[in-house]
Amino acid sequence: MTKTLHVGIASYETMKSRTMAIARGQLKPKKDDPKVWFTSIESFAKVLSDRNRALLEMIVKEKPASIAELETMSGRAKSNLSRTLRTMQRYGLVELEKGEGGKLIPHVNYDRIALEMPAYS
Repeated sequence: MTKTLHVGIASYETMKSRTMAIARGQLKPKKDDPKVWFTSIESFAKVLSDRNRALLEMIVKEKPASIAELETMSGRAKSNLSRTLRTMQRYGLVELEKGEGGKLIPHVNYDRIALEMPAYS
């Protein structure tokens, strides 16, 4: 089953205005509206770099039982890997589930990302 994460790029002011309109009941989000927002194409590209997309693929295919296991598989330093996973978690790209002994188990819940952004500023 294909599960798509809808993301958008908008200025902080635009995101704030949209959120306030939703809170006031003036805007009802559509099913396919972005659930996650980035403030620039650069921040989107940084979080979803080729290296980070390869990490997502590794999580899906190898199903590591912990971040420590993913560290061994990926060859990434623990501090770098933890920081990357936390960032990805903030954007909804990775879920870190608590396992036995407090271990964090990484999961990827989406297999596609749909990007919505204005063609010009």
